[in-house]
Amino acid sequence: MPIQSICVYCGSQPGRDPAYIAAGRMLGKSLAAHGLRLVYGGGTKGIMGAVAAGVLGNGGQVTGIIPNFLVDMEATRHSLSQLDELIVTEDMHERKHVMFERSDAFVTLPGGIGTLEEIVEIMTWGQLGRHEKPMVFANVAGFWNPMLDLIDHMRDQGFIHRAHLVRPMVIDDIEQIVPAILDRSENEAAAQGEEEVISRL
Repeated sequence: MPIQSICVYCGSQPGRDPAYIAAGRMLGKSLAAHGLRLVYGGGTKGIMGAVAAGVLGNGGQVTGIIPNFLVDMEATRHSLSQLDELIVTEDMHERKHVMFERSDAFVTLPGGIGTLEEIVEIMTWGQLGRHEKPMVFANVAGFWNPMLDLIDHMRDQGFIHRAHLVRPMVIDDIEQIVPAILDRSENEAAAQGEEEVISRL
């Protein structure tokens, strides 16, 4: 399945390290350069806003998905009008479901509890076999190292039994994220094609 859209999870706050905002803008620029649509939580503040600005400022397309009760907290109604597509949902559950359905891959930039909850749910669905979409931890300035250590600990303690299905890529260099996702998708498509040829022999 070709990659056409990438969901980005990230904080609605800027964080304390300027590298986080810079990474958001750079990822947005990379998405636009590769002709990929950004699917994200619709916020126009913090890192979320930086990613969207990076895409829009470089001629890319953006789908924002935001629950009605967060519109005035994570964005302004004027700024939301700049998005190519805006989907306002009833609640967080619907928002996450629509984000999943509209995305071909997932990238997680630094963020808080909401960001963590979103990527963990996607990893859980992968472990349960509900999807095989690429997942990436954008490990800006080592932000996700404690999380990655915890995942290793859970696996070592016998709580992740299908580790091959929970295999997010960990990439420090923001400019390498989109190429890595596209390469993986192409390699998997090629491998699937070979399997189909072999099965017909």
